[in-house]
Amino acid sequence: MHNHPQLDDLRLLCEVARQRSFAATARQLGISKAVVSKRIALLEAAVQEQLFHRSTRQVTLTAQGEIVHQWALRICEDVDLMGQAISREKAAPHGLLRLCSSSGFGRSQLAPALSALAQQFPQMEIQLELLDRPIDLVEEGFQLDIRVGHVHEGSVIKRRIASNRRLLCAAPAYLAAHGSPATLEQLRQHRCIPIRERDQDFGRWELHGPQGVEAVRVQGQLSSNNGEIVRQWALDGHGIILRSSWDVADQLASGQLVAVLPEYYQPADIWAVYPSRLSVSARVRLCVEFLADWFARQPGYQPG
Repeated sequence: MHNHPQLDDLRLLCEVARQRSFAATARQLGISKAVVSKRIALLEAAVQEQLFHRSTRQVTLTAQGEIVHQWALRICEDVDLMGQAISREKAAPHGLLRLCSSSGFGRSQLAPALSALAQQFPQMEIQLELLDRPIDLVEEGFQLDIRVGHVHEGSVIKRRIASNRRLLCAAPAYLAAHGSPATLEQLRQHRCIPIRERDQDFGRWELHGPQGVEAVRVQGQLSSNNGEIVRQWALDGHGIILRSSWDVADQLASGQLVAVLPEYYQPADIWAVYPSRLSVSARVRLCVEFLADWFARQPGYQPG
């Protein structure tokens, strides 16, 4: 290695790896595609390795590019953390915070909270992505994941910021036509509307009840990976759903939906999940504290 890589070029590498396109990266950063190509070429010259496979449709990291990318993520994050550690502006953090969440919760619950956060701290830049799939925080460059349900990874820090549970419910029309199950086992004979959640084994509902934790395999004519669609199908009388209390509270209160087997529930707490190395990040810490306080003041939630 004849020359040391420049920090700005390492940041650019991370963005190209995320966008998988020189053109998309240029648009994101407000620079020309030629500048992106030139800076990546200079970085490749510095490390004496080809970092990307280039094609007309997209660019992808080479094996050596993957190695440089992982180090670049760490280096850029460390520089940011160093700046936060020595900054005297801890009361008003600034800079970029990239976070993600699931689509339904993100739109209806998290977005209003982040709007309030942005108003209170105008120097922060907040980027939210809604993804209904498992997330690799480090690989995908997210600093924070606001997650509903279980946290399975062992290499992250997690903090419960609000208590929540999923409930069984259905429309009165469905129950009038098909009856209401008297036991968890009877759910097998009913039309259920399963959803593909991040933390769910699809079609298998594990619930807490009088006998402890029990599981039942359910099926039905309809299923989706979108909670809003599933809720609407339940309102249309298609079957029984298992949804978070925040998602169906209004419909239960109005009678559009009716609780089914109310002694059963599924824990689905709200968690802030972030890489352990970001435990000193002022932006992450402030956001987590803000969200914990926000949800504690919202109807239907309990403090984490």
